[in-house]
Amino acid sequence: MGTVLDSHFLALTAIVTVVYQFIFFVITALFKIDQVTDFAGSTNFVILAVLTLVLNATWHFRQVVLTLLVVVWGLRLGTFLLMRILQWGEDRRFDEMRQNLVKLIIFWTFQAVWVWTVSLPLTVVNASDGGGSLKPADVIGWTMWGFGFLIEAAADQQKLSFKNAPENRGKWCDAGLWKYSRHPNYFGEMLLWWGIFVAASPVLEGAEYLVVMGPVFLTLLLLFVSGIPLLEVLSLSLLETIL
Repeated sequence: MGTVLDSHFLALTAIVTVVYQFIFFVITALFKIDQVTDFAGSTNFVILAVLTLVLNATWHFRQVVLTLLVVVWGLRLGTFLLMRILQWGEDRRFDEMRQNLVKLIIFWTFQAVWVWTVSLPLTVVNASDGGGSLKPADVIGWTMWGFGFLIEAAADQQKLSFKNAPENRGKWCDAGLWKYSRHPNYFGEMLLWWGIFVAASPVLEGAEYLVVMGPVFLTLLLLFVSGIPLLEVLSLSLLETIL
């Protein structure tokens, strides 16, 4: 039912995402700062969620709930990451990017692709008529999101508290959930986005099931590209520096 540019808001959300990320790219390129990078990514999800819900204006319960879930996740993560980077001053992940325009362009392009792709399940749901009555998949998906959200939020706070303690400098976090997993925050994020897809599934028909590429892309990204591999390298580098 989406009517702006195409029936599923795909072009609209792509344009909005590119423009939003470009604005923050210019800021980081001009001022050589990385305090806004994660905030720009997280809040972009919020913008797409609210925009597609309001534009279609069918206000089905399923659409409203899924939009709220993404908004809550995006605002929580964006606020947490912004406060953390303001406290720490800089993000070591971007040490090589600050003075390298090409790497900076690649990063922001990749972030735009990440936001648009992972948002696909909600984008398609909000472009539809809502999909009729609620199904068991809705409740299952919401439950998955709930567990994933709690795990990610708890893991983030536990690691922050651990890292802020002077006696833990250079140590790998083993507090709380980190006793049982090296990356519980990433597990939580993957779980909640798979939950969004499951809750969106009653609306999907035919080629619309391709929105599964959203959680698949996120999972591959965290497991093999910029999530776990990058943190493992940074941790080894820090350990070598200390030793």
